[in-house]
This record gives sequence, C-alpha cells and structure tokens, in this order.
Amino acid sequence: MSNPVLSSEPTSVLHSVLHEVFGYNQFRGQQEAIVDHVSGGGDALVLMPTGGGKSLCYQIPAIARHTRGAGVAIVVSPLIALMHDQVGALEEAGVHAAFLNSTLTSQEAAHVERELMSGRLTLLYAAPERVTTPRFLAQLESLHERGLFSLVAIDEAHCVSQWGHDFRADYLGLNVLHERFPGVPRIALTATADEHTRLDIIERLQLQTARVFISSFDRTNIRYAIVEKTTPREQLLRFIVQEHEGDAGIVYCQSRKKVEETADWLCSQGVNALPYHAGLDQRLRQRHQDRFLREDGLVMVATIAFGMGIDKPDVRFVAHLDLPKNIEGYYQETGRAGRDGQNADAWMVYGLADVVNQRRMIDESPANDEFKRVQRGKLDALLAMAEAHDCRRARLLAYFGQESAPCHSSTQNSCDNCQTPPAVWDATEAARKVLSCIYRFSQRHQSFGAGHLIDVLRGKITDKVTQYHHEALSTWNIGSDLSEQQWRGVLRQLVALGHVVAEGDYNTLALTDSARGVLKGDVQLLFRQASAAPARASRKSKPTGVGKTRHAPADLDTFAQERFGALRQWRSEVAKEHGLPAYLIFNDATLTEMARRVPASLIELTQISGVGTKKLEAYGLAILRVLERQ
Repeated sequence: MSNPVLSSEPTSVLHSVLHEVFGYNQFRGQQEAIVDHVSGGGDALVLMPTGGGKSLCYQIPAIARHTRGAGVAIVVSPLIALMHDQVGALEEAGVHAAFLNSTLTSQEAAHVERELMSGRLTLLYAAPERVTTPRFLAQLESLHERGLFSLVAIDEAHCVSQWGHDFRADYLGLNVLHERFPGVPRIALTATADEHTRLDIIERLQLQTARVFISSFDRTNIRYAIVEKTTPREQLLRFIVQEHEGDAGIVYCQSRKKVEETADWLCSQGVNALPYHAGLDQRLRQRHQDRFLREDGLVMVATIAFGMGIDKPDVRFVAHLDLPKNIEGYYQETGRAGRDGQNADAWMVYGLADVVNQRRMIDESPANDEFKRVQRGKLDALLAMAEAHDCRRARLLAYFGQESAPCHSSTQNSCDNCQTPPAVWDATEAARKVLSCIYRFSQRHQSFGAGHLIDVLRGKITDKVTQYHHEALSTWNIGSDLSEQQWRGVLRQLVALGHVVAEGDYNTLALTDSARGVLKGDVQLLFRQASAAPARASRKSKPTGVGKTRHAPADLDTFAQERFGALRQWRSEVAKEHGLPAYLIFNDATLTEMARRVPASLIELTQISGVGTKKLEAYGLAILRVLERQ
C-alpha cells in the first residue's frame, strides 16, 4: 500500500519537536512554513544559506511523520562526513537515525538494513549512488507497500545541475524516486543556486509542482575582504596572526601541490595546519578531517574536495589563496565559516594570474559554447565583486537576486570596502596606454606577456626589448609615472573587464572587441588604487598574549568567561568519551548562553537554546555541577 495522506501537523506538535528534541524555542525565518508544508506531504525546494538551519527543515517533518506511523525518511547526502555528523547529532538528541556508506562493515550494514526494513528508523542517510541501486530501490518498494516510506530529502541539491559549481552525475538518477514513489513527499535543499541552477534543479528532479522557499542569502556575521595578491603566503600568515591566531579555519588552494606546500610552510611558522586533498591516502584524509572536527584551533589547507557537508560550527575564517571558479563556489566555501552565528571572516588574495587561469580553464574546457558562455558570466560576477570599490555584500546578494543596502548601514560586521573605502582613481588614460602598447605589438605580428608589456611602458631596457627593438615603439616609456605593481593592477582589471585576454601557454596578451571603445576614449574607467605592500608578517612582533585563542565571546564578563572555559573543558571530556566532535554535544552558542545566564535548576536549563529533553536527561545535572563550582 502507499503512504497515508497526512494532513498538516498542528503547529503545537511541530514546536514540541523543535523544543523537546532540538532544544530551540522558536523557528528561524521560513523554517516553520517549510516544516509545516513538508510535514503535510508537500514537495519543496529550499534555498537557505549555510548555518541557516536547513537540516531541521527535513529532520522535524521526518520525526513528526514517523510518530504518526509513516515510517522512515531517506536523506540523500553526497559526503560521508555529513552523514556521520548528522546521525551522531540525532542520536545524541534521542532520534533513531543511521547511515549506509562504505565505512560500515558488512555486519554493520546488515544491522542498519534490518532497522530500516523494520520501520524503527526515523532517518536513514545514504549516498545518491546507493539510493539508485536496484537493491535499495527494492527495499524502498517494500517499505512503500507497507506505508513505511515517509519522506525523501535531497541535500546539496545543486549537485544535480550542470550549471552548478559542484555537479555530480550520480544525482541525475534521483528522479527515479519521484517516478517510482510519486506519493512520497520530497524536499530538495541547497545553500547556493542562482536562477540557472534553480531551474535546472526543478527540471532534473521533477519538482515543477514543488513550493519554492528562498531565504535571505545574507550571512551578516561574515565579513568579506579581498586583497591584492603580492606575497600570498606572507599575507595569509599576517591575517592569521593578527586576527585569528588559535582559531579554527580553512584555507583553500587550487592545486594539490600548493595545498601541501602551504600547510608545511604554515607549520614552519608555528601555525597548527593540516593538508587535505583527493590525492592523499584515504585513511590520512579521514584522520586529518577527524582531527579538524574534534580539535580546537586547527587550520585545514585544502582543495575544494574538503568542505561540503562539514558541519563544524566554530570555523572562524575561510581564506582563499586562489580565485574560485564562480560566485556560487565562493559563497558556498565562505559559508563554512561562522555556522554558529558568531563573527567570522571570508578573506581572499587575488591577482592577475587568477583571472587569466580561470578564463583559460573555461575557454579550454571541452564543454559546449552555451555552457562556456554561462560559466564566463558566473566568473564575471565574481570578478566584478573582487574589483568592486563599493559594497561587496550588496554585490554578492545581488547575484542571487536579493537587494541590499551597503552593509555598513545594516551590520556591524561590514565588508572591507564599507569598513575602509578604497581609493579610486581615473585609470582611463593608463588603460589606453596599455591597450595601445598591445596594439603596437600586434601591428608587428607579435604578442607578449604582462612582464614585457610593463617593461616597455616603463622604459626598461632588457634583452627582449633590445632584441625586438621595442624602444622604437611610440608606446616606449609612456608609463614611467606608474610602478610595476600599479601597471599590474591596471592590466588585471582590464582582463577582469574583458578588454584584454591572455592566450596560449605563455599568457600572451591580445585585445578584444570591447577594447575599441576604451581606446577611442568613449569609456571612463575608475579603478581601485593599488595598495602599498605591507610589512612582513612576524609572530615575534606581537606582544605576549596578543592574538591568542579567542574561544570565549568578548561580550562575556570575566566570571562568565571562566564559566564558559569550564563548560568547554567539560564538553571536551564528554565528547572524547562518546567519540564525537565536541560541538555535537553542545555548540559554543549554547555554552555561551549557559555561562551568561547561569541556570541553577533543570527547569531553568530547559530555557537555554539547544538543550532538548534527551540532552537534559543525559547532561543536565553535570552541567549544573560545573556551574556551581565556578
């Protein structure tokens, strides 16, 4: 038989699950509308930023429907780390959940399957490639016939889209769930999807009749900063030392080699860093990931193979040493910072080579012209934000169709441009000099890279200048008033705007059609002023105690900070006993509220956000004892 049609849950029931299981007193944003719609059997597409509470949007309906006899919810998840974390958190909260993946022994997998087929499980997490196998589909068929298949949740739904930043072919087969089980409600969720990706998700997952929920994309606790790339390692070290020493963070690099070299170099400078990329031994990758999740203050240097599904809430910064492919990837990756709602930084260094490399990767890909056109548009949106001298947050939100005032007017955690407006100069004439020089090369049927171009503009005698007699060009020495760094800034921004392209293995420069308007003086160009190179980072230059671990929130008084420290120490011990990351016991926000409010009884403890019934029973008395001792 098919699933019974369930009417919408009474609001009181959904609130009861929210409070008793998860310890929260109220829903956030659109959570309540989503939970009510899905609990009643409706399909939904949910776009909600990382840290916005997406998991509750399917976990609460799964729990509510299970209590009414509708059986198990299947959660399609692409990464093992997410499965482990979410199942661990649910079991801690008293919800019977499990996962099926390659980490289980055959005996463990058989036990999970028995729990699944009995209907006792509330949620089962599985990868898309497993969900679409004939064996698993047959199991779902059996559950469906008995009315024990309650819900399908498809997490990281952008993976189904060819336009998305993390396309995975295994997701394409998930429409079989709708075809085989049309009466089972489905909820697809993602943190990032522009209009192209959104429409692709709807089409490929057959969600044409689903209700679409789009939350604000604004992560007000994240400060966005993008700086000109000069000495990237030194710049990164300076950023960590001065702003995040002792904090957990993620540093993204484009290549595996750069990941390992950066991690080694940070360690040599006294930063506790680990590498992570797909080329490492699987056991070593898992060990590094486990350490990052369980230990405080580790910095993970990684390719984008690391991150999706990582639930660690206290990541205080995400840094990019290379430009991401597009603005969706940037938003997804930076969103891994500050999941706990506390302040965090999204920091990136960016230079000419980044622009050239990303454009070439698109141009040289085997994709069709339409795909390349869309990808160029996505990259252009990211480049526009990187080169912007107005609010970065407003530009980021505009990409996702959300209007926003400059962030200095609405948030204390402003972007770098709003916090310190950059100097802007009229670079029209400088740009014309660059374009004229490239044109003069082309007249001689020659092409050269950025270094030689700048040497000619600045009148520098080199072997190449002499070899090609470029001191005779009309553009020779017409740019001696600007430094090499300033010319690189001009050239970078011309490439970003698409007036110049770098071609071939040697990144030789050529003009595009749009350069004509600039050369004729029809276009005015206002560019960011190149910043002066800062002093070298030095750990010895800081007074003792400055920049040390800042785990305790600054708004706690001295006594509350001591209570917070004691609670964190207790939590660490409990987490080790249970073999779980500490934040799955309680997150820092919950400990902060405990330290501030100092509950003196179990009843008072139930008023702390994040303390559900099961956790109150398991840990309530121990928490009160910790607080009594302070």
